Amino acid sequence: MVLNKITRRISQKKKRILITSSYPDSIISEQYRMIQTNIKFSMAGEKSQIFLITSPNDGEGKSTTAANLAITIAQQKEKVLLIDANLRKPSLHSFFKTSNSSGLVDVLNGRVLFHDAIFHTEMGRLDLLPSGPTPNNPVELLGSQMMHELLQKALRSYQIVLIDSNAILDVTDTKLLANQCDGVVLVIKNGKTKFEKAAEAKKVLEFAKAKLVGVVMNH
Repeated sequence: MVLNKITRRISQKKKRILITSSYPDSIISEQYRMIQTNIKFSMAGEKSQIFLITSPNDGEGKSTTAANLAITIAQQKEKVLLIDANLRKPSLHSFFKTSNSSGLVDVLNGRVLFHDAIFHTEMGRLDLLPSGPTPNNPVELLGSQMMHELLQKALRSYQIVLIDSNAILDVTDTKLLANQCDGVVLVIKNGKTKFEKAAEAKKVLEFAKAKLVGVVMNH
């Protein structure tokens, strides 16, 4: 099911602007609200709270989608944790203008406590867990018991957990994460994502026993 199409182009200058925060009354912000509503409908009757945002390949807008969707959910008075689990190429800290010197990697390695690694955004109900320093063993960390326990701990403090990850076809990390989440949103980009790559991504998610709740089409 296609959750929604983000059809209006954002200029190069505005790519790092969180459109749902800076322009909450814009057409694009309304489309993100529709995505949120469609996710809720697609998961009706289920107590699903952890969602993975990924894409077939890199550069298709998954991090932008994850950040803006998290803001949209927070604007609806739900407490949200946004996790940057793209340990190889993190970017969410730049959206929220915070440091990436510590974060998820440090928590999983036992160097920092979970709550000490959280960055409280200006949105109030939205918190960010940055990725932290690039590790040598991202697959082992994201597939570890520590990661499972971290997600369960997050659910005790937040109503919704959104995870930004690597592209599903690039590395094994995302497959391991997808299996731990209640739902997966696949982001594709009009004019860039090839049909066969989108179909392959769907098969990979099915093989990982992940639940694909929908697709978001950028541009």
